[in-house]
Amino acid sequence: MAGNKVLTYGEIMLRLQPPGYARLSQAHSFDINYGGAEANFAVSLANFGIDATFFTKIPKGLLGDACLASLNSLRVETKHILRGGERLGIYYVEKGVAQRPSVVIYDRKNSAINDISEAEISDEKLEEIFKDIRVFHFTGITAALSDSVRRTLIRLLEVAKKHAVIVSCDLNYRKALWDRSTACATMTELMRYVNILISNEDECRDVFGLEAENTNTVKGTLNIAGYEKLAKKLHNKFNSLDYIAFTLRGSISASVNKWSAILSVRGECFRSREYEIDIVDRIGSGDAFCAGLIAGIINPATLGFTKQQQVIEFATAASCLKHTIEGDFNRVSLDDVLRLIAGDGSGRVIR
Repeated sequence: MAGNKVLTYGEIMLRLQPPGYARLSQAHSFDINYGGAEANFAVSLANFGIDATFFTKIPKGLLGDACLASLNSLRVETKHILRGGERLGIYYVEKGVAQRPSVVIYDRKNSAINDISEAEISDEKLEEIFKDIRVFHFTGITAALSDSVRRTLIRLLEVAKKHAVIVSCDLNYRKALWDRSTACATMTELMRYVNILISNEDECRDVFGLEAENTNTVKGTLNIAGYEKLAKKLHNKFNSLDYIAFTLRGSISASVNKWSAILSVRGECFRSREYEIDIVDRIGSGDAFCAGLIAGIINPATLGFTKQQQVIEFATAASCLKHTIEGDFNRVSLDDVLRLIAGDGSGRVIR
């Protein structure tokens, strides 16, 4: 069954943000976008020329139609998306600057995806959804949404396993959605399906109680050797894992971050170069990293990659560039990323 397509499942929401760096208390209008971890991931892959299918449930009506049109305009396959339910989830963004952090407020209760039922997804439909799929990607956000969403996720994972589809998971812990003990129990159970795990500096501690030694993310001190040891602990704990990646963010302020990553391939570690980024919008940067990583793993020949080091450099560069793009979706091309990897980070005008 496996081809070279990627499938992802999760919630897409309406994103409302005051213009510029205005606070919500100052807002008289909102900039409108759509976003959500798995949708962001699918858009990035489509930008890189990889067939990406997004599966979710969105409401019928004009708002759902507009959401669908946004995904279609970015070449994401949407034919399996279910229509129905009460509403599209919303989230509000107050973009941070300098020493003031960004703030995200969710309004997603009773959103359409939480109304998803097993009756809507027959075994025949699942087989159709997984036709020619090589990678299935999900995040901890989706696992946290509701019992019905989680049951659907497990069905998708079981079909993925049946057809030897590679499973990728971004741990993506959100304390607004569930507590640590519930997250630990759920994600530990789901990890038996997972081959590729992506996490940031803190999430393995929050979810699995495992952390890198001598690291303090608030102060921006990152101990690389500690992450290499953490990767080995995770490989030992979850023997299905072939790849583990950590994004490493050194927060100088809300406006300036240092950004790099580590990839562990069955215990052998590769460190990317570090970028210092003047941030336009950091939301979705982790999803862009996941997409870059998957693109590098499944499509190395097309990208001209012969070494694992090139894979982690590509993922890190893709997510670095996402920090310069407004909105959740990463609107950079394959050539943009390859140019940065080649060393052109000058920002000079291209004519």
